[in-house]
Amino acid sequence: MKTITNFKSRVNALLLMIFTMATSVLTFAQETTTTGSGAVTTEQKTTTTTEWYTDPMYLIGGAVLLIIIIALIARGGRSRA
Repeated sequence: MKTITNFKSRVNALLLMIFTMATSVLTFAQETTTTGSGAVTTEQKTTTTTEWYTDPMYLIGGAVLLIIIIALIARGGRSRA
C-alpha cells in the first residue's frame, strides 16, 4: 500500500513539473510581428511612472485624514459630565 502511495506522489510531482514548465514556456514567449518581406520587427514600449508623493490628491487625502484623526482624539479626551 505504501508503494502505491509513493508512486502516486511521484507521478503527481512529475505532472506538476511538466505543467510548470509548459506554463513557463507560454509565459516567456515573445510576440513578434512579420512584415510582407519576411523581416521580423519588435515593438518597444516605454512607461513613465510618477511617485505617489508628487500627486496632490494623496496629499489632500492625507491632510483630511490627519484632521479627522486629530478631531477624534481631541473629542475623545473630554470628560463627559
